[in-house]
Amino acid sequence: MAIPGNESLPAAGTYEIDPTASTVSFSMRTVFGLLPVHGTVTIEQGRITVAEVAEESSVDVSIDAASFDSGIKKRDDHVKSADYLDVARHPEMAFRSRRLERSGDAHATLYGELTACGVTQPVAVTLGAVAHDEKRLTARGTATIDRYAFGVTKTKGMTGRRLKVTLEVVANL
Repeated sequence: MAIPGNESLPAAGTYEIDPTASTVSFSMRTVFGLLPVHGTVTIEQGRITVAEVAEESSVDVSIDAASFDSGIKKRDDHVKSADYLDVARHPEMAFRSRRLERSGDAHATLYGELTACGVTQPVAVTLGAVAHDEKRLTARGTATIDRYAFGVTKTKGMTGRRLKVTLEVVANL
């Protein structure tokens, strides 16, 4: 995991993600793409394994589907229902990386699989800055999620198809 403009890597080892210091936020458009919706979900647990060879590093994260929060309870309850996330049947979402590709000093992409609503699909996370000291790392990234790929197709046209996800993850060695 490269730091833009710097070849320095965090120390090799397994870093446990700190759910209280990490954020997973999303944004999307609703009502025919006119109105923005922003919110968050909560990481339950996870780990980042930094390998001696950066491309062999991996990420494994569990997200609490019931933690979906857009700031409007009625909407949140509907999204948690069987119409969307169906948290009663699928209480967890998970991301597991498969490979890391670096292109130059400033860019890296983490390829993996996201499981949501009982469906697993490939997802690419574009990594931004990765800061670290001896025992802690902070990584930022973005991904675009197509909800239709996960079978979440309710209210086409009224609810946006794609969610932009922004990650800021803090992990400790």
